[in-house]
Amino acid sequence: MVKINEERLLASLKEVAQFGAYKTGVHRPTFSPQDMQAREWLKQRMENAGLKATIDGIGNVIGKSQRPGRALLTGSHSESQNYAGWLDGILGVMFGLELAQSIHDQDLPLAVDVGAWVDEECHYIQFLGSRSFCGDLNESEIDTGKNKDTGETVRAALERVDLTGRKREHVDVSRYVGYLEAHIEQGDYLDTQGLKVGIVTSLVGLWQYRLTFIGEQNHAGATRMAARKDAGAALVKLTAAIEKRFREITAERSVWTVGRITLDPGAPSIIPGGAELVFQFRDESVEQLEKFERELFALVEEANQTGPCQCKIDIVDKATPKRMDASMQAHLEKAARDLAPGKYVRMPSGAMHDAQVFANLMPASMLFVPSIGGISHHYTENTADEDIKLGGQVFARAAEDILVNQKQA
Repeated sequence: MVKINEERLLASLKEVAQFGAYKTGVHRPTFSPQDMQAREWLKQRMENAGLKATIDGIGNVIGKSQRPGRALLTGSHSESQNYAGWLDGILGVMFGLELAQSIHDQDLPLAVDVGAWVDEECHYIQFLGSRSFCGDLNESEIDTGKNKDTGETVRAALERVDLTGRKREHVDVSRYVGYLEAHIEQGDYLDTQGLKVGIVTSLVGLWQYRLTFIGEQNHAGATRMAARKDAGAALVKLTAAIEKRFREITAERSVWTVGRITLDPGAPSIIPGGAELVFQFRDESVEQLEKFERELFALVEEANQTGPCQCKIDIVDKATPKRMDASMQAHLEKAARDLAPGKYVRMPSGAMHDAQVFANLMPASMLFVPSIGGISHHYTENTADEDIKLGGQVFARAAEDILVNQKQA
């Protein structure tokens, strides 16, 4: 039975957190010097664990077991949001790496591969690395993809970090029994309920829209209220109507967010002639997502009928929810029952993860550990050391059961 080295796991997590350290978190955006230093460090650690490691042409760090038999693929992302937490993403990479290292140390007949997928956080293209590895990324997307903050193209970034010309690795589906990913919850359910392990049942779908309001720019002091076509006021009015209506039709775990508002020209003494908001909602049910979409389009139509401004709505993205594999969930639950009796729960994920990309090709599942206070995407994000240790042991036990079970099947 594989047993991980808990203290080594914690020490490794704290060591990799030095790449881009910021206050109590990290600032390690995709293709930054800190990100690439962390990837080189991961590559070396994978080789130390007996894996054949490479950094491929899109930036993925992939370590492959040299042991016979079909393998379990593990991993997550190693870059961070800007000025964010030290565990988001990298925890899953290090759970897989510690498992591979323990197998190597104990000379066990188990094959585990580890991946650090690039840009799950969408600095350039969300799921850039996992989509590339799964063969779901075409060259035109690499040509047109740009950094959301700097405008740098993906091609320019790849050249800057010396990845141009390297081969992009692609998954051999026949090699794998499935994909297993660990992550902090990024919510407060486990923490507030005193639970230690979350067994993910599904990953939400995220549907996102751009709403553009067309008004009339004019003088803020000299234009009568009755004569105004204030795009900013129209935006605020419709946003309030959406909030009211969505609360009336929400499901238990539905969420929605106005993520960005811009006004044109955005000056104190000028009535905005244009305004834009980016709006998204998430749920694990396609039916609920469709209900939200119908209501959103209906509210836009009502706003256009009453005026005085017009609103144009564009679909930005519609990511489909993904169910996690039932058999892998059962192995996770068995491990949690053995190691954390009464302290685990099955639950959906409110965030998107690389696992939903892999779920298109193979059985996939996820394990959550608690986030203290539910904080994530901020440098104060944290998880108790004991919860990290326990989560790592549950992850290793489930991974072993998955591999042994497939050999016996």
